[in-house]
Amino acid sequence: MQHQRIAALLQAEPSMQEITVKGWVRSFRNDRFIALNDGSTIHNLQCVIEPDNYERALLDQINVAAAVAVTGTLVESAGSGQRVELQAKTVKILGKADPEEVAKTILSPKRHKLETLREQAHLRVRTNTFGAVMRVRAALSFAVHKYFQENGFYQAHTPIITGSDAEGAGEMFRLSTLDPKNPPLDEDGNIDYKQDFFEKESNLTVSGQLEAETYAMGLGQVYTFGPTFRAENSNTSRHLAEFWMIEPEVAFNDLDANMDLSEDFIKYVVKYALDNCKDDLDFLENRLIQEDKSKPQAERSPMELRKKLEFILKNNFKRVSYTEAIDILKSSKPNKKKKFKYLIEEWGADLQSEHERYLVEKHFECPVILFDYPANIKAFYMRLNDPDSEGRETVRAMDILFPGIGEIIGGSQREERYDVLKEKMDTMGIPEEELWWYLETRKFGSVTHSGFGLGFERLVMFVTGMSNIRDVIPYPRTPGNAEF
Repeated sequence: MQHQRIAALLQAEPSMQEITVKGWVRSFRNDRFIALNDGSTIHNLQCVIEPDNYERALLDQINVAAAVAVTGTLVESAGSGQRVELQAKTVKILGKADPEEVAKTILSPKRHKLETLREQAHLRVRTNTFGAVMRVRAALSFAVHKYFQENGFYQAHTPIITGSDAEGAGEMFRLSTLDPKNPPLDEDGNIDYKQDFFEKESNLTVSGQLEAETYAMGLGQVYTFGPTFRAENSNTSRHLAEFWMIEPEVAFNDLDANMDLSEDFIKYVVKYALDNCKDDLDFLENRLIQEDKSKPQAERSPMELRKKLEFILKNNFKRVSYTEAIDILKSSKPNKKKKFKYLIEEWGADLQSEHERYLVEKHFECPVILFDYPANIKAFYMRLNDPDSEGRETVRAMDILFPGIGEIIGGSQREERYDVLKEKMDTMGIPEEELWWYLETRKFGSVTHSGFGLGFERLVMFVTGMSNIRDVIPYPRTPGNAEF
């Protein structure tokens, strides 16, 4: 008999039709009440058995974490806490779980620290917290594709292996098939990459943006959604060495249109989560409330999870130039009283998360889009503005700032002028031979175009309220950690 998912059964009406459910035991009380979960919902299905109808040997195998199949009828629940329950006729053990072994793991029915859960990442999706986070993650992933497909975008599968550095930062993972103990050397004593698989130095990609730009020049509007890699030795709660990026690129869009697109997109996916992940978000919100109770007031979340998400939907994003933001920060109380870790003293400072959060949470009290950043703190591909009245050079860059997190989206209008782009690459020491193809697109019908990047895990963090990025991806890759 085909088994049914618990999420659907909990919404169904009682019926005398015999059904089968399969899942993992969360608890077994009084030899009678099995709390069963199959991963389709945060909620368990209560299965009620008559112990006299079963051998003791079988009852002794209905342990926490064991996999079972239960066949019976869905009836109105006589107890509180659930609308329906399964009146069991047969129970079959599908996979045993030794209670002594379970007690050594995070599957044991007690609270565990998130750090402990990370050490058993292969099991943590069986817990309520990670089951909820990963269901929300899956819903957000679907919403990303849904938005772009509904708005006429084409998905471009950009390469994972690349010979170029899209960000120009050099923090890339190198790929090679050469013998690391005895690599071939050239006449100058350097590694001879001509003998390597790709006959040149190659790396894992840090971004699909540059390739996506070339596709926007033929398809009009495209997006990428794939894994990216940064060999940045940042052992923080906001950085991963491997993460997923969403990067749309649109021909003929200027910076204003890019800001319109990014605001519309982020509101769409947040609303999708609110509309389709109610039970999981309720659980995660309650978890956050309980967690905040043990924290000092200053470290607590600025608003409850659902209110924070609704805050994004209800407020228009305030658009503020970098120059205006610097003036606000310089004269702010935290800056004057030296409460900021990084004091703002002059134009040109690279804004930190504390500055971004001040603008969103304290000054404007709404999501903020900062634009027109100093050219020397941004990437080579961003369009250069004419110098301002004081001779300062800025680029058509923009960042979206959210409460509790700071920057969540970064984007720009791209430099479409061949001569200007070539000069910027020369100034920043980016080899022309690496990106000749990127430069060449500026020779054949080059047009204004824009795009942005959104680190998917940062989005999942924001929507779920999780405070560490390692807890919103199945198997986090961080400095010193490539387990599982």
